[in-house]
Amino acid sequence: MLPFSRDQFLAVFAAYNQSIWPAQILALALGVAIIYAVVRQTKWAGVLASLGLGATWLWTGLFYHLAFFSSINGAAYVFGAGFLLQGLLFLRAATRRDLEFGNAPRFRNYVGYFLLTYAVVLYPLIGIFFGHSLAELPAFGVTPCPVTIFTFGVLLLATRRVPVVLLVVPLLWSLIGGSAAFLLDIPQDWLLLVSGVASLALLTILDRERTRPPRKTPAAP
Repeated sequence: MLPFSRDQFLAVFAAYNQSIWPAQILALALGVAIIYAVVRQTKWAGVLASLGLGATWLWTGLFYHLAFFSSINGAAYVFGAGFLLQGLLFLRAATRRDLEFGNAPRFRNYVGYFLLTYAVVLYPLIGIFFGHSLAELPAFGVTPCPVTIFTFGVLLLATRRVPVVLLVVPLLWSLIGGSAAFLLDIPQDWLLLVSGVASLALLTILDRERTRPPRKTPAAP
């Protein structure tokens, strides 16, 4: 069903990781900075999160999809264009200050923190546990699936309603990348599919319930 084998897929990651080193360290530092700003609810948390997410999506679209993944999958050109678009949307969100962080609904907080922890800490550990070498691991901040999971985690912690336009590409990639993860047997990516569906529900359905005006009770006779 895929135009490439699992071995070819992992070989792309190995070549990519070697070529961009030490960008992985810088991406990890950026992720930690975003988490710190969001958790501490600093004044510039929304701007920093938007700029940081924009940088990770732009980098992944340009250097992973277009420069490397396209060598084994022609659809990577479409994926790359989508990631570049998403990066530009986050940069626009930074100028408009679309993201704000404060006291989000408790359950959304729990899921958001879990996804952040998963993307930064658990994701590589699961890959190593299932036999991936460090060279083959999809690295945080510079590869599509960890970037998408991390993005959902950040958006779930936002207190202002997240613009729908910021959800379209991440949701589409959660469906594409999550489905491919099962075909390629990449266990750490299996959560991607669930994270997209869960985040969409928490950011739309539950928010709609929370902002719905209370019913008026009939006046006593």
